[in-house]
Order: sequence, then C-alpha cells, then structure tokens
Amino acid sequence: MDDKEEKIKKSLKYSIFDGAFYWMMVGFGESFIAAFAVFLKATNIQLGLLSSLPKAFGSLSQLFSNWLIRIFKTRKRIVCISSFLQGFMYIPIALVFFFGELSIPILIIFVCLYWVFGVIGNPAWSSWMGDLVSDENRGDYFGNRNKIGNLVSFVSLLLAGYILQKFSTGTFMEYTGFSIIFSLAFISRIISFFYLTKQYEPEYEFAPNANFSFMQFVKQARFRNYGLFVFYLSLMNFGVYISAPFFTPYMLYDLKLNYTTFTMITAIALITKFAMMPVWGKLSDKYGTKKVLVLAGFLMPATPILWIFSTNIYYLMFAQVFAGFSWAGFDIASFNFIFDTTKREKRATCVAYYNVLTGFAIFVGAILGGLIVKYNSFFWSKYYIVFIISFVMRYAASFIFLPKLREVRIVEEISSRKLLMKALTTRPSSGLVSNIMNFRRNNNGNVKSPRFMFKLPMRKKKP
Repeated sequence: MDDKEEKIKKSLKYSIFDGAFYWMMVGFGESFIAAFAVFLKATNIQLGLLSSLPKAFGSLSQLFSNWLIRIFKTRKRIVCISSFLQGFMYIPIALVFFFGELSIPILIIFVCLYWVFGVIGNPAWSSWMGDLVSDENRGDYFGNRNKIGNLVSFVSLLLAGYILQKFSTGTFMEYTGFSIIFSLAFISRIISFFYLTKQYEPEYEFAPNANFSFMQFVKQARFRNYGLFVFYLSLMNFGVYISAPFFTPYMLYDLKLNYTTFTMITAIALITKFAMMPVWGKLSDKYGTKKVLVLAGFLMPATPILWIFSTNIYYLMFAQVFAGFSWAGFDIASFNFIFDTTKREKRATCVAYYNVLTGFAIFVGAILGGLIVKYNSFFWSKYYIVFIISFVMRYAASFIFLPKLREVRIVEEISSRKLLMKALTTRPSSGLVSNIMNFRRNNNGNVKSPRFMFKLPMRKKKP
C-alpha cells in the first residue's frame, strides 16, 4: 500500500469519527432548537421562519462556495473553518433567553448564521469526499458512516431529552436544561472539527470548463439527468417542509407530550434509520441508486398522513418506524445519486446550485405551511391540513419526476417488490442486530464496550 492509499484509509476512518460527533451535535442541539423556540413561546409563523429562513440563507451562501475554494485554494480549510464557526453559534443561541420579547427574532438570526456556517462548506466537503471514497463502495461506506452517526444521534437525543425532563421544574430550570444540551452540542462540533483537521485532502485542480453560472444550470437542468434530479428534490422538499416545522409544536402543543415522550417518539425514527442505512447502502451499490430512490420515493411521502389517524403513543411510534425505514433509503439514494450523476471537477458547483434551489423550495414550503396553520379552521387540529397537503405534494413530486430519471451505472435488475422484500428481510451484517451482538459483555451481562465492525473501502488502483 503506497503512502497516498494509507492517507486515504486513515482519512476515511477519521471521517467516521467526524460524522459521529457531528451527529452528536445534532442530537444534543439541532434536534431541540424548535423545542427551545416553543419554550420561548414562538408563534406558528415564527416556527415556520425558524425552520425555513436559516436553510434558505444557508443555501444561498453556497453560491459563493466555488469563490471560497479559489480564494483559500483548498477545500479542507473551508470545511474546517465553517464547522468551527457553526459549533460556536450554540453559545449565542443559548443566550437569547435573556432578550425578552426579542428572543425569537434574535434566535432566528443566530440559527441563520448556524446554518450558513454549517452548509457553506458542503459543496467543498462533497467534492473532497468524492475524491476519497471509491465509486464501487460509496453506498456501503456512507451507509456505515450514516449508521454510526444515527446511532450516536439517537443516544445523544435520548440523553438530551432526559436532561430537559429532569430540569423541567420551572422556567429558569428548564432554560438551564437547554443551556446544558446546547453546551454539549458545541463541544461535540469542536471534536468533529478536530477530526476534520486530521483528514487528508487530495490535490484539487481547477478545471477551466468547471465554471458555469446559476442561470446556465437552471436553463439546462431539464435536459440533464442531474438537473431533473435537482428539480425533483426541490419539489419534494417544498412538500416536505409544508409540514416538517410543525411536528414539534403538534406534539408539544396539541398532544401535550412531556420531553421524555417527545424525545422517545423522535428517537424511534433515528434508531430505525441507524439500522437501515447499511442495508439501503448495500442495495444501492448492487441494484443502483435510482431503483432505491424510486422505491423510497413512493414510501416516504406517506409519512405525514399517518399522523392524522391516531394520537396513541404506540401508533405514533409505529409511524416513526415507517418514517425511519423509508427516509433511510431516500437519504442514502439521494446522496449517492449526486455522486453518480456529477463529474469530479464540476461536483462542488453542482452541489451548490442544488442546495440553492432546494433551500428556496424549503423556505417557500415552510412559509406556506405556517400561513395554512395560522388560518386553518377546517380540522380539530390546525396541523392536520398541512400533513395532508404535504402528503399530496410529496407524491406529486415522485409521480412527475421519478420516471424521468435514469440509472448511470451498470447494475443488477430487480423489481421494486423484490427490492422492498430484500430491504425488509436482509439481515444487516453491519447494522443494528450485529452491533448489539458484537457488544462485549462481562460476566454479569453488562455492556463493557461496543465494537463497530466495518471495513473501510479502499480505492482500487488503476491497472
């Protein structure tokens, strides 16, 4: 093994740790920002803005990603600086409690900065990781990486919920609970930043033909596989975010769940995604990202409609299991489809423009959802109408665009029904079951330490 291959192997290992601590930050912090806003008495319009405006600003910031790469002359430096600044934002976010009536507007401003710093490096990171992970094992590697990340996020989410419940004995004590979990989120992101600094970055060459304007991309999008995919995800995200900002207030306002139950229901989806990520990743490698995307693209849209049939806690847990199962396939296929359909030298620009369009769709969807919730008088719960509209819009996106996408790799043929059966019945050799079985136990049966057994895929040497 030459020196470059050794550096890549170590970098893929460090990326696992980076991802784990990133998702720990999400579990402790990002997952509870909406709950923090509810605690600060945010209105539904403000919750819609909190969910959409930061993502919109974050997406627009990526128009400058290529310019930053040229200024810094390295993708790694951009990713590291932006990740550190993102983590730092948890400090002012926690302090908005002391601004009284201005707390929600100021919270939105700092969450906007949090998202800008968090995503402005995404195109550079995607390009960087595309150079490190081989095409043949991309689904397997990112399936394992996301699996571990979702496990860590699940554990940190439970711990954060436990902390909030313990401190929910009064207004200031409840704020203390939020301060603790946001501090843990900050520390987690700093550790993630440390592992990013240890990764190797292959030399990046600026191709003369890699630059094209945003308007050129939009005009040509309908003629290109990747362009149609971007339109699909933009419309899908529009539908998703009509309802996405309102599951938290629905659970806390309408169902009046305590933090423990709220956390458990939220965590169910994460633990299901944790178990299914490696399964979907392997199926994507073998049968193609388009096949997985099509199957998941017709399963996932049903998730919001399930919330209107019952308020029983166990039923909602079942709905979250279905959501975690279908979102795991949709996320891994969407992520890999970007790599499959973009060239190395154009990937950073393509990812940036993709995020701009989806960010705009998210913003419009969330604002529309907020207005619908505010003026809805048709249902006994004002949130049901956005769940129904989201359901319709998600399926509309899949019916319109999925038949137009094409697979770009040579893969095995399989029907959607058989693929679904494989997803449901395949034993995840690197998933939940084996990780539990691989826990080393002492004589009393107590867990001593987990072993995550996975192989880091190496790039194959060219003959």
